[in-house]
Amino acid sequence: MRVEIYDTTLRDGAQMEGLSLSVADKLEIARLLDELGVDYIEGGWPGANPKDTEFFERAKTLSLKNAVLCAFGSTRRAGTAVDQDAQLQALLDAETPVVTIVGKSWDLHVTDVLETTLEENLAMIRDSVQYLREQGRRVFYDAEHFFDGYRANPAFALETVAAAARAGAERIILCDTNGGSLPEWIREVVAAVRERLPNVAIGIHTHNDGELAVANSLAAVEAGATQVQGCINGYGERVGNANLCSVIPNLALKLGREVLRPGSLERLTEVSHLVSEIANLAPDSHQPFVGRSAFAHKGGLHVAAFMKVAESYQHIDPAVVGNRPRVVVSELSGRGNILYKLQERGLDLDATSGEARRILERVKQLEHEGFEFESAEASFDLLVRRSRPGYQPPFELVDWLVIVERRRRTPVESDDDGLLSEATVKVRVNGELVHTAAEGNGPVNALDRALRKGLTAFYPQIEKIRLVDYKVRILDGGSGTGSVVRVLIESSDGQREWRTVGSSTNIIEASWLALADSLEYWLTLDGATA
Repeated sequence: MRVEIYDTTLRDGAQMEGLSLSVADKLEIARLLDELGVDYIEGGWPGANPKDTEFFERAKTLSLKNAVLCAFGSTRRAGTAVDQDAQLQALLDAETPVVTIVGKSWDLHVTDVLETTLEENLAMIRDSVQYLREQGRRVFYDAEHFFDGYRANPAFALETVAAAARAGAERIILCDTNGGSLPEWIREVVAAVRERLPNVAIGIHTHNDGELAVANSLAAVEAGATQVQGCINGYGERVGNANLCSVIPNLALKLGREVLRPGSLERLTEVSHLVSEIANLAPDSHQPFVGRSAFAHKGGLHVAAFMKVAESYQHIDPAVVGNRPRVVVSELSGRGNILYKLQERGLDLDATSGEARRILERVKQLEHEGFEFESAEASFDLLVRRSRPGYQPPFELVDWLVIVERRRRTPVESDDDGLLSEATVKVRVNGELVHTAAEGNGPVNALDRALRKGLTAFYPQIEKIRLVDYKVRILDGGSGTGSVVRVLIESSDGQREWRTVGSSTNIIEASWLALADSLEYWLTLDGATA
């Protein structure tokens, strides 16, 4: 019942367009994968590039507790003796307990890509596996393009994996390298290989070109595969490899297979997000199981049912994979969304008072005007607080003015582009009118600086607040430069993060609304007083 998890994020995943991992990044991801409890970590291709060679040298100091480190390479070159093949020697120099080598299973690749004979290809597989075994290495064999090769020439494809098995390969991994197979074909071919090699452990390595990498991996397991290869977050060449963040929970929770180490499945969401952060890629919020929206509820009818019986609209308990349910507020919401959201965010409400209905109507009106509260929960908090009698904001806007001017300057006077952005802001704090001005790198930055300048004397703690992200979206492109825009701002004080929103046909006003909300929310949450 146990299925081995073989992670190739550091090798196959790193081949994704737009992804570049430093040696330090790879070492840190390896530590995370080990803590998660995967069985094998493929570190890269030693000798293929200086980065991978350095990784294996530095990886010798890794104290892995759960995973075994693997080096990846290919069979010997055609017409080259194994003990003279530089690539095989680099694999040995990596000094990993396991070596995974890839060989050709599709006769098309043998004759038209390698430009050698089918007999020589079989000898390349046999010689390479045997040589590495003689040098004391455990050997896994990746049968590249196996499913396409089996379709074209089943006898030859089967003979390639048989040659690897006879030479001593511990695992035979069948690769859907082009990613175009369907689950039924995967089952059929895995069953055929198991019949040919009944005493050899079979693995599966799928790519996602047909959006079926996870389904194909599960189909292979159901057909008898006992190892699944893939990448965290589905990273990989072209459109990616099988996503281990989906494969692992499906194996454990749906197929009842033993994976990882006991108690570590609940770290899956955390590891997914940490790997994204290290890779400098935004987490996919809609990724199954681990995405921020994986257990988000938006429609009013859905939320009403979810509040009564959670499993009515959730296929698993999110906590099992380290995630949590979320109820979002939008124009599609019902009264239940508001009640849940208020309870979740610690805002008391008398359910019979009619306040929830009034807040809901206000949300719908603002969303009609371009606001969006799904990802701006801090602005939603403020909307609720402002609707209540007695709410005293930490500051009130009186007015603001922004000037953007291009000045003609000689090279002697300045080496900049001659642009000047200046903002003047008037706010009232505790009955006192404050009038400040500041220059900035653009009008929004000038507004931000002027507002902070005016508030710092009353609330010096706002020095902690930093803008983390600033996004602008055009909502009706048909209106051209007069379109309504939505500005979403993410802020942080080093410990907490929150998002606020503004919307207007004027991008400066939309930015101001989001900026002012950001500071007001933090000051209100912090209980600050002037």
